[in-house]
Amino acid sequence: MSLHIVILAAGQGSRMKSDLPKVLHKVAGKPMLQHVVDTVSKLDASGINIIIGHGSEQVKTGIQGDINWCYQAEQLGTGHAVAQALPSIPDTGNVLILYGDVPLITESTLRGMIEKIDTEHVSLLTVELDNPKGYGRIIRNFEGNIKAIIEEKDASEEIRDIHEVNTGILALQAEHLHKYIPLLKNDNAQKEYYLTDLIEIANKDGKRIVASHPQYEQEVQGVNNRLQLCELECWYQGQLAENLMLSGVTLYDPNRIDIRGELICGKDVEIDINCVFLGKVSLGDRVKIGPNCVIQDASIGNDTEIKAHSVLEEVIVKESVSVGPFARLRPGTILENKSKVGNFVETKKAHVGEGSKINHLSYVGDAQLGKDVNVGAGTITCNYDGVNKFKTELDDGVFVGSNTSLVAPVKVGKNATIGAGSTVNKDVNAEQLAVARARQKNIDGWQRPTKK
Repeated sequence: MSLHIVILAAGQGSRMKSDLPKVLHKVAGKPMLQHVVDTVSKLDASGINIIIGHGSEQVKTGIQGDINWCYQAEQLGTGHAVAQALPSIPDTGNVLILYGDVPLITESTLRGMIEKIDTEHVSLLTVELDNPKGYGRIIRNFEGNIKAIIEEKDASEEIRDIHEVNTGILALQAEHLHKYIPLLKNDNAQKEYYLTDLIEIANKDGKRIVASHPQYEQEVQGVNNRLQLCELECWYQGQLAENLMLSGVTLYDPNRIDIRGELICGKDVEIDINCVFLGKVSLGDRVKIGPNCVIQDASIGNDTEIKAHSVLEEVIVKESVSVGPFARLRPGTILENKSKVGNFVETKKAHVGEGSKINHLSYVGDAQLGKDVNVGAGTITCNYDGVNKFKTELDDGVFVGSNTSLVAPVKVGKNATIGAGSTVNKDVNAEQLAVARARQKNIDGWQRPTKK
């Protein structure tokens, strides 16, 4: 049977105190709503309908996926929000209703709910909370069956003592949704059309409400302010760290790692404290990451070590490479096997050949280095003339002395040597020595200045 998704994401989120729509605030580097979209995309749904209102254009721009956007002009409650999607939902099939500010719901929990739907059953996700404040309470009859949900604003003190609460996540057949939504009324304290009233309507229609439960309560934890966002972020990072360690990764402190994207690790990987991984990062076997590194959209090969305080962005680092400490590899950098980029070295669009070394205090940009090239300290490629950028090419075995400026475009041939302190603006042929600096003068009898 076809499945249709409805995600409520029209709220303003005023308690976030932000110009950004609430559902675009991020958990682990991804907008909360995108978490939900990515999860339901695994369910092979026929359609994903998202209800938007406040900041609708920002939301549409900030979320990726094959989405049918439904606009809620007035915020008249959750039931009214779902009604905006009804024209896009056929009369047959199943419907799953979720929330854009409940980002960590899992695929397995949702599949468990969907399996319980049929012509006689509505599936509702509930959870037991030690502190149920703010949630609608689950009301059961003497046989233990769910008969209604009472919102806290409308609940008596006796009902507020109930600890089983509604998560708002609901699944039912499409024909029942089309039937029940028009029956919702707004005779409550908020004068809103509550989706929760659908449970009582379905119950009176002879349908049985079957409960499902998440594995963790954080799966159904909503976000209304920055504190709750932080709490969810910390829990989620803990889960990611736990999964890494169970898969064989050594984390020096699982409380001090941030994964804001996808981190794929091989065998015997070691990650020191305070490292941040953004986008898609893959670490090969026996990779070591030192403390305080930031790595984004990078592929790092087997037996490579990234030393402390290094920053890597959109790079490919191959096997048995040494990087850092305090190195910055900018987008387009490729480091071949057994190469080395040392402390206080910056690269950009640099292809560094096998066994080549840029040990310290250098900038190498828009450059092609062959095998076994040695770049001395303080060397820079002068790749920009204020308008255009040009390339520097160093062939196999080139030795560049310290404090050299290579003014691009320039080519240095195989096994050539550049004397220290040179400014090179002409090509150097293979095996040549290039020295481009002023002749030294030694003056006898020089009198040093004295302070007046």
